[in-house]
Amino acid sequence: MDGPDSTLFSQRNSTNATWCSFNAKEEFARRNHDNKCHNRNKLSRYIAVRSELAGTGNPDAAYPLPAPGLGSKVRGIFFYAVTAVVAIFLFVLMLVVHPFVLLFDQYHRKSHHLIAKIWAIATVTPFLKVEVEGLENLPAPNTPAVYVSNHQSFLDIYTLLTLGRSFKFISKTAIFIFPVVGWAMFLMGLIPLRRMDSRSQLECLKRCMDLVKKGASVFFFPEGTRSKDGKLGAFKKGAFSIAAKTKVPVVPITLIGTGKIMPAGREGILNLGSVRIVIHKPIKGNNADVLCNEGRNVIADMLVRES
Repeated sequence: MDGPDSTLFSQRNSTNATWCSFNAKEEFARRNHDNKCHNRNKLSRYIAVRSELAGTGNPDAAYPLPAPGLGSKVRGIFFYAVTAVVAIFLFVLMLVVHPFVLLFDQYHRKSHHLIAKIWAIATVTPFLKVEVEGLENLPAPNTPAVYVSNHQSFLDIYTLLTLGRSFKFISKTAIFIFPVVGWAMFLMGLIPLRRMDSRSQLECLKRCMDLVKKGASVFFFPEGTRSKDGKLGAFKKGAFSIAAKTKVPVVPITLIGTGKIMPAGREGILNLGSVRIVIHKPIKGNNADVLCNEGRNVIADMLVRES
């Protein structure tokens, strides 16, 4: 479940010296203006984006990816078997309580998130150890906030769900049609996004703003996709724009170890290892660019210290 950004989920301008991208409305207007030139420029834009991202991040934060062994493949099979069996039973429970959730807790949906926490813990506990640091930095459960984290692995979602917080992830629309898991995401009120669709991106931004104003929290992976080598990518500033406009805190979180255990692109394996979730102190401000740079620096510093 890759977690895209919002204001916009577009790539950052190659002439921009900061780690944060530009505004959604400007990108939306540019795409409409350049629509007739799309086919002609597609290859050049792709090369520019790839070249830009290739130099992103700190090399010291990268990790080697050894060839998967038989044990890793077997653990991967059992991991998905466990998550599927547990999900089926808990999804039935989620269906039973859903009418009451809509009546009494439409925006937070704490009951659904509690069920998701049980699912995540039951899935990861037999295979890996999850350590959490900085729990004291989490805002009160009913306090709206914008949570941001680095993104290394499919396991990131599982580990974050173990925190038991009712934040709304953003996910590709296609995942919502997956049996059981996708349906559960819909019941939890997670936010769908059609990538490369500017209208969907703007609608996603608006929905996030509405949720935060109504007291809910949202969760972003500001890199927009999973890192394949452990390097921290450029942050898109949509999450920070929401925080600045709604005056809620940004809570940076660093995930350590998930990329080594289940690397991006190798979702069928599960290596041995442990995961650390480091919750940093919330940051506040009314300038999205400043929040974006500060949030990225906090996470980047932690990754470098742990490399």
